[in-house]
Amino acid sequence: MDLIPRALQLLLDKDMLGFAGLWAPDGVMEFPFAPPGWPARLEGRAAIEDYLRDYPKTLDIQGFPKQVVHVTTDPDVVVAEFDAEGVVVASGKPYRASYIAVVTTRDGEIAHYRDYWNPLLAQELA
Repeated sequence: MDLIPRALQLLLDKDMLGFAGLWAPDGVMEFPFAPPGWPARLEGRAAIEDYLRDYPKTLDIQGFPKQVVHVTTDPDVVVAEFDAEGVVVASGKPYRASYIAVVTTRDGEIAHYRDYWNPLLAQELA
């Protein structure tokens, strides 16, 4: 499935609208470990666009040195593991985080994206 590499490239390109455009109009982005003050669930492509629009002003992603996509027994579901590295824009500090995402697609678009990231990293981004 080339969806994950394409999604990560859009993030590198700072094309947040293109990244959000991978979602189905009724797609969901979910953050099971969201810290207080952060959204736990975004419903619909428009909400995802709004959430991501200014992301590069917070975090300058510069690379994904680790990218692994696990195919599951369901052809519409993949599990992606990736490390992101870059710079926290406000502080100039280096950023490195590991992510696991469970991605369900429908008709070539993301129907549901569960992003398992470390909520302690939110402190660095504030």
